[in-house]
Amino acid sequence: MTKNSELIRGLGLVGAGSIVAGSIIGTGIFLVPSSMARQVDSVGLVFAVWIVGGVLSLAGALSYAELGAAMPEAGGEYVFLRRAYGPLWGFLYGWEQFVIGKTGSIATISTAFAVFLGYFFGGLDQRLVGAGAFSLTGAQVISLVAIIGLTVVNYLGIIVGGAVQTVFTILKVVAILGLVVLGFALGQGSGQNFSPFFAAPRSADTLSAFGVALVAALWAYDGWNNLTMVGGEVREPERNIPRALIFGVLGVGVVYMLANAVYFYILPLEAVKASPRVAQDVARAFLGEAGGVVITIGALISTFATLNGAILSGARVPYAMARDRLFFRHMANVHPVHRSPAKALLLQCVLSCVLILIFGQYPDAFDRLFTYTIFGLWIFYGMATAAVFVLRRKEPDLPRPYRTLGYPWVPGLFVIVAAIFCLNTAVRSPKETGLGLAFLAAGLPFYWFWRRRAEREA
Repeated sequence: MTKNSELIRGLGLVGAGSIVAGSIIGTGIFLVPSSMARQVDSVGLVFAVWIVGGVLSLAGALSYAELGAAMPEAGGEYVFLRRAYGPLWGFLYGWEQFVIGKTGSIATISTAFAVFLGYFFGGLDQRLVGAGAFSLTGAQVISLVAIIGLTVVNYLGIIVGGAVQTVFTILKVVAILGLVVLGFALGQGSGQNFSPFFAAPRSADTLSAFGVALVAALWAYDGWNNLTMVGGEVREPERNIPRALIFGVLGVGVVYMLANAVYFYILPLEAVKASPRVAQDVARAFLGEAGGVVITIGALISTFATLNGAILSGARVPYAMARDRLFFRHMANVHPVHRSPAKALLLQCVLSCVLILIFGQYPDAFDRLFTYTIFGLWIFYGMATAAVFVLRRKEPDLPRPYRTLGYPWVPGLFVIVAAIFCLNTAVRSPKETGLGLAFLAAGLPFYWFWRRRAEREA
């Protein structure tokens, strides 16, 4: 491997769109409609939550489209934050993403993959080896194999990794739309399940409940930003990045609305509220036990594509940091044949596997880890979107092949929502917020070390 090799622009519009849609559609659409229904207690409000979540995500995507088209480089938000606010903020974002944000996400997604696979193979949660505090379960082994296998796939380059992403994204969309078509065609549902569409609120906390449900929707829409991390490998980025972001988010929104339509057509509101796995229960309602098998296979495909997207995109952040001499210098190496950030991929794999080994036997530990980092994550979402305003003032002559539709209202809306989200998190979870900020602060000594070394070598 050599530092002289460069990443190649091997992703076309379809591949770029697959990263957007494939990263967004994960387990959320199979699980969260039930919790959303319990929160708002209204069919109409469930759809309203999905619409608002989609509009907010689209506002972010429209803003990132301008930034990604203007700065189509590996690293995504790292590049935007560095350019708008200076290298420190870019580094802190990369620190959060690589050390726990993206690696923790990879570990969690692979754990979900093992959980879905457990539907077919019982006993995966049983201890295989180990004693005392440490043990290794079958589910952990499955998670490790999935991470290592997809790391190898992406080690072979963006063309191979992008092809896998495209195939499995198409399969997952086909699976969901197949459920929709078969549900309406074969399911003995009723339009009465949608009535009354907007029930009278049962408490004065409807707005608060709507906000809680919206968090679940935003989680289900999360992942659209992954495309900008591989911006340096998209062909015709000035055209394909905006198109993939905008139409990818819009397409996912349509798929989500159709899926919820068939859920409520087959099951009444009370049944949706009581169902922990609403997609499986809907499939069983008109396909019997075979429906549970079919939808579980769909969930496995969906999770697999999401995991591939996370591994593919995540390694580009430490690669970009290393190129700026703000990380281990060898992470900037590109494989001379496969043109992948091979060492960054391997280090990402190792850290993700370590998290599986440490926390994989306690799945709720991943939830706690994300609670600690969610505050910082939304700070960076808001700051990256606000970079649209900053860079228009700071670099007015920067070529902008695409300009944010609805500027300044669209990026302004997203920044306000991100600020409210962070404020609400700080008020509701002060301990976790404090720990998240302490975690970010822990990266400062590393930044100063790498920054000073880079200045000495300049």
